[in-house]
Amino acid sequence: MADPSDLTADGQTNLIDTDYEIGQDNIQTRIGPFGLDIHNPVFAVSGLTIIAFVILTLALQEEAGAFFAWLRAALTSTFDWFFLLAGNVFVLLCLALIVSPYGSVRLGGRDARPDYGYGGWFAMLFAAGMGIGLMFYGVSEPISHFSAAVADDAGSADSWAPLAGAAGEEYAARRLGMAATIFHWGLHPWATYAVVALGLALFSYNKGLPLTMRSVFYPIFGERIWGWPGHVIDTLAVFATLFGLATSLGLGAEQANAGLEFLFGIPVTNVSKVVLIVGITGIALASVVAGLDAGVKRLSEINLVLAFLLLLFVFAVGPTMKMVSGFFLNLGAYAEYLPALSNPFGRDDDNFRQGWTAFYWAWWISWSPFVGMFIARVSRGRTVREFIVCVLLIPSLVSVLWMTAFGGTAINQLVNDGYTAVADAALELQLFMMLSELPLTAISSFIGIVLVIVFFVTSSDSGSLVIDTITAGGKVDAPLPQRVFWAVFEGLVAIALLLGGGLTALQAASVSTGFPFAIVLLLACYAIVRGLASEPR
Repeated sequence: MADPSDLTADGQTNLIDTDYEIGQDNIQTRIGPFGLDIHNPVFAVSGLTIIAFVILTLALQEEAGAFFAWLRAALTSTFDWFFLLAGNVFVLLCLALIVSPYGSVRLGGRDARPDYGYGGWFAMLFAAGMGIGLMFYGVSEPISHFSAAVADDAGSADSWAPLAGAAGEEYAARRLGMAATIFHWGLHPWATYAVVALGLALFSYNKGLPLTMRSVFYPIFGERIWGWPGHVIDTLAVFATLFGLATSLGLGAEQANAGLEFLFGIPVTNVSKVVLIVGITGIALASVVAGLDAGVKRLSEINLVLAFLLLLFVFAVGPTMKMVSGFFLNLGAYAEYLPALSNPFGRDDDNFRQGWTAFYWAWWISWSPFVGMFIARVSRGRTVREFIVCVLLIPSLVSVLWMTAFGGTAINQLVNDGYTAVADAALELQLFMMLSELPLTAISSFIGIVLVIVFFVTSSDSGSLVIDTITAGGKVDAPLPQRVFWAVFEGLVAIALLLGGGLTALQAASVSTGFPFAIVLLLACYAIVRGLASEPR
């Protein structure tokens, strides 16, 4: 194994003296049949496996549904502690890097400057990182946790609310419900993304390696990353990314269909969902063809404006002062309950830990190659400290603001107005039921539908670029037909999972790929520290 001290910061590394030709061959483009660059075995293995998965799931829908239901329950009940422990490691590493001397390392070398201004950068972070999730769970999760806390005080079993003490009181239940929601959308998911993005950016821009997951592990495997260890890592990254994306795309289709029924009476059926996925995948294909700057960046900025307008609308016509004060109260509640909520071993609350947290952590981990690589591609020129602060803290605060506005409004409708329709509705419909109690329902609901669709598109097209980069051995300019292939199969996997088990199948896909990839990311933490230690500061 080569000495990690051989890694330099000028972008022209001296990583491997005799075997670096293997790495160079890995990033050369070779056009094969159908315009695909298939010399990298990762493309062949992952592509054929995904094709087989889609065919089998569509052919055996009933059996697939039963299998996914068993798989999700088995993994979250057995490895919930592991998911929570891994998430804590990612957060602690990021916080340590912010205050350490390594924070002054600049991604791309000492003379590198950012490729994007803060506005465009934040827009792409927001759209790629959590868009569909915030729309789907922004109302449903706070109202669910609040209702669980109140129910627990009335004697309901299998709840996590005893953490609050007098959880039956509305104030305590609200604080605990919002703290639990922010826990799932705050530091932990963004720390997971930051670890992957930092590793990819460091070893690509500073060490001159291809922009792919295997490169992060050079300090551990040395030149063997060009062999089977690297192939395994990249293949796991492809599966994690694809199934994590399919989960988000499936949620987006569920919610968009629910919104269309609410607004226009279009029935919620499997046919409607499939048509939605096909249509939106077509839009995503157009964005993929347009490229990163013309396609993804422009759509991300449009989405940021629309999301801000919807947020501003809810603030203006909802309980404004309660939302303003609630933002700070919710942050305080989050800080207070964070140690208990993140403790992998200290609580007997299976419903919350396994039903919510373990799934979320697996989802974030399975999403991390996609979001991490996308963030890495747009973050060249930032210092490590600036990078982590922006990627970790700013999106977390935006998530707190979003959940406070949407979830807080729904809770206020329930407590003050006795409006129970939100709590009684299906998860995908709860956003629209909350908006129905506010003025200009038709306009705000339509904007909500558009947001879900555009988040769907930005996730699909940026995900296609990321998977294409991984399967092409780190090339960022792989043949266009290859990107089209992955965009199409992202949609097909989402369709297969929706028809083969619905929401449970979508969640099972994330959990099953998130578990092995969590092990990969824990090893990546060690490799990142080794890589940063070799950088001049």
